[in-house]
Amino acid sequence: MLTTIIKKEIQNNIYSFRFVVTFILILVTVAFAVFVLTNDYVRKLDEYSQRQAEIENYLKNYAHYNRVGNILSPSQPPIPFYALIRGLSSDVNIGQFDNDPLPVIFPLLDLTFIVTILLSLVALLFSYDSVSGEKEDGTLKLMLSNSISRSKIILGKIVGGTLTLLLPFLVSLLLGLLMILLNSRISWRGTDWQALGLIFLGSLLYFAVFYGLGILISSRHQSSSASIMTSLFVWVLLVLVIPNLSPFAASFISLSPSRIKIGREVFRLTEVERDELARAQIAEKIRELTKKFPVLAENIPEAAAKERVAKDPAFREAYETRVKEIQSILDEVNRIQNEKARFLWDEVDRKEEAQTRLAAIISMISPVSDFTYLATDLSSTGMRNEMYFHQIAEDWVRLFDDYTRIKISLLQKQDPTKDWWNTPVDMSDRPKFIYKEAPFDWRFKQTFPDFAVLLVFNLIFFSAGYVSFIKYDAR
Repeated sequence: MLTTIIKKEIQNNIYSFRFVVTFILILVTVAFAVFVLTNDYVRKLDEYSQRQAEIENYLKNYAHYNRVGNILSPSQPPIPFYALIRGLSSDVNIGQFDNDPLPVIFPLLDLTFIVTILLSLVALLFSYDSVSGEKEDGTLKLMLSNSISRSKIILGKIVGGTLTLLLPFLVSLLLGLLMILLNSRISWRGTDWQALGLIFLGSLLYFAVFYGLGILISSRHQSSSASIMTSLFVWVLLVLVIPNLSPFAASFISLSPSRIKIGREVFRLTEVERDELARAQIAEKIRELTKKFPVLAENIPEAAAKERVAKDPAFREAYETRVKEIQSILDEVNRIQNEKARFLWDEVDRKEEAQTRLAAIISMISPVSDFTYLATDLSSTGMRNEMYFHQIAEDWVRLFDDYTRIKISLLQKQDPTKDWWNTPVDMSDRPKFIYKEAPFDWRFKQTFPDFAVLLVFNLIFFSAGYVSFIKYDAR
């Protein structure tokens, strides 16, 4: 009997005009989104390759250790999944390389948008009259007269409705994948297909949530006109209001200091205060060294000092001692001031991370957020991937800093009179940043809460719909 109800729900939906409109809309939207995203991915891939080539060319001619910090800043290349899910991956380096604000103001369509916005609305439009509409047609009374349990009716409608939505979604998705596979510039790996399979499973759960919600609302109304108005109100609340209000709610509950204010204080510590301390300590150290090495009191031009270092061992010892002591002071002052600055930034990061976690928890009241987190995390385009990227970037920065210190030390031994921090040098042996996506197993584990919440939503709406349907007057 359950199978009969499922078939009946599918037939009622498929033979309706709204199914035809939905099928065409989803098919066209997915095809358009994939076409735009694949071309955008290829463009970004070319830009990334060109940027890397320009960086290498720059380093061959102007590689100063004191000036390569921004040039060698780690950047994430576009990932193949970007052709289907936009996420955050395209915005990782937007502050440095993208001067066009329109993609931010008007974000591109992607699979996440189509599922969370279009198909959730379609699910409610298909289910808002599942109970009240059948009552108005007189078929509900006939169905209940056949001694069919109300739980089977609710379950059959949810399953049948979800399978109905699956058909246009699956056909559209296959068309989009065909477009991706035909593009020779896009190469998907095995983990990408695994991620897509789990995203597809999450989509089914998401469809079932909104179809079950529509049946719940329908079973709380006696007329379809009232049911659709309530459905639209709830849709706006769950899809648009809660996800967008969650960051503001979190900012009121968990306060975080202004980055502009902290940036000004960091500038004072690492620039103004640092220079003042360094000048005072260097002046004191030079006075001490002049007493030990009177020759340092002579005002010798840099060019003459270099010649004298090569000829006069005593002067070389005095000169190298001064350079070493001054560098030691600069290193220590920089270390102290950088630690102060790092403490301020760490405190800001800690508070912002707490605020972000709270916002994410609040937003999970909406199924839209749950599916979005699930899809973007599995495809390496979400917030967890951004945190992963920053972590491996920080590891590389520490590695490059160690490399720089060792190279500077070796170069100063060769010629202590030369300012190696501002002299072009060969950096071909430097450690290079190579981005690799987070392991698939790790990504999958991070989505457990998202899958669990979607399952809980399904159970809640099914149970609430069943309870409402038990009390429903079919006459």
